[in-house]
Amino acid sequence: MFDIAEIWSHASFEAKIIIVTMIIMGLASIFVAIERTIALVRARNASRTLAGAIGQHFADGDAQAALKVAEDEQYKQAYLARTLQAGLREFIARPNRHGVEAAERAIQRAHIDEDASLRRGFGILATTGATCPFVGLVGTILGIIGAFQTMSEGGGDLDKLLLPIGEALIATAIGITVAIIGVWLFNLFNGFVSSIIKDITTSELELLDWFEKQIISSAESAAK
Repeated sequence: MFDIAEIWSHASFEAKIIIVTMIIMGLASIFVAIERTIALVRARNASRTLAGAIGQHFADGDAQAALKVAEDEQYKQAYLARTLQAGLREFIARPNRHGVEAAERAIQRAHIDEDASLRRGFGILATTGATCPFVGLVGTILGIIGAFQTMSEGGGDLDKLLLPIGEALIATAIGITVAIIGVWLFNLFNGFVSSIIKDITTSELELLDWFEKQIISSAESAAK
C-alpha cells in the first residue's frame, strides 16, 4: 500500500515542483470557474432587468430616454448595456442612414470587446486541459527513472521500488484529474458564453432594425 506522505518525502525536487505546478493549475482553473460563474450570472441578470426597463422607451421611439437607462450605473455589469450605448450614441448623433451605418460599426466593436470580456480566463482553462497531462507525464517519467536508478544501485527489493513507482503514479493521476477538470470547465463555460453571444447578436440585430424603422417613420412623417 502506498504511503503518500512517505512518497512525497522521498520524491525528487523536480517531481515535487511538477506536482505543485499541477495543483496550482487545478486551483487556478477552479478560481476562474468561480469568478466566471459569478460574473456571467450577474451580467445575464442585469441584462434581463435592463431589457425590461428599456423596452417601453423603444416602443415610444425615444432613443434619448433609452440611452439614459442604458447608462444607468445599476446596469454597468450588463453586457446588453454596452451594446445599446454604442449603437444609441451614434444614432442619436446622426439619426439618418449614415448614423445607422456608424451605429452598426460601433456595435460590432462593442461586440468584439464584450466577447473578449466574457471569455476572460478561458485561456487558463484551455491551457490546463491541454498541457496538464503532459506535465504529469514528465513526473511519471521522473518516477520511472527513479525506479531504474534504485534497481541499478542494487535495490531490487519491491519495497524500495514502491516509492519511485508511487511517485510516477501520483503524478499521472494528478495530471489526468486536473486536465479533466480544465477541459470540462472550459467546455461548460464556452457553451454558456456562446449562448450569451447568441442573445447579444439577436439584440444587436433588433436594435439595428429599430434604427431603420425610426428613419422610415421620420421620412414618412416629413412626407405628409
